[in-house]
Amino acid sequence: MGELVRLEVSDGVGTIRLDRPKMNAISLQLQTELAESAIEAATRDDVAAVVVYGGERVFAAGADIKEMADLTYPEMNVRAQALQAALNAVAAIPKPTVAAITGYALGGGCELALATDVRFVAENAKLGQPEILLGIIPGAGGTQRLSRLVGPAKAKDIMFTGRQVDAAEALAIGLVDRVVPAESVYEEAVEWARQFVGGASLALRAIKEVVDRGLEVDLATGLEIERHAFAALFATEDQKTGMRSFIENGPGKATFEGK
Repeated sequence: MGELVRLEVSDGVGTIRLDRPKMNAISLQLQTELAESAIEAATRDDVAAVVVYGGERVFAAGADIKEMADLTYPEMNVRAQALQAALNAVAAIPKPTVAAITGYALGGGCELALATDVRFVAENAKLGQPEILLGIIPGAGGTQRLSRLVGPAKAKDIMFTGRQVDAAEALAIGLVDRVVPAESVYEEAVEWARQFVGGASLALRAIKEVVDRGLEVDLATGLEIERHAFAALFATEDQKTGMRSFIENGPGKATFEGK
């Protein structure tokens, strides 16, 4: 368990909890511990789904600018690779993931949220990529994941201006998936994650991989990726269990073992 990031597991749901007062600024230590927690969540059999959470007041207000301000180009080139690797580790968790966002999710914090599958936000949440105000651009996936999520025009507007997007607009443009009262964000995220406990984990993994890989290729190639993954699941015990249960008991009653 890290000093600034920890993985907490309860009833099949893992919570990756950021805890660096006051604003969860993403320092080198935090990003290292974030990657470690993501890898642990990915490999633990007792974790069916993952919530990424910054606490009751703030998700993450961005990178630690004091650590970056005086870096040279060669130093930043190495640092940027490590930062992307940490967020990529979150994106690569082969299980459903949800960001539970309170307060600010800006810069690297927004990019962390973009690395999850879905995003639940408080009514007072603010999201954005304000790097332009520092004379730089997003460097931890923002230019790529934001564009794929909301489209290039909206993404460019958000990044060109550096403005903060409130919860209502974020929901309207598809940047987030659910807006709830601040006191309910974490509980709603956990409830969403808990539905996958005991689910068909191999099929869930396949859905995530096929969707994510398919976004990087043309339609024909994406359909091939889908076909292979679809057929491969017929080599699993879960497929036999699921279809047998459907025939005998109707839909939604199967108990899967992830085999």
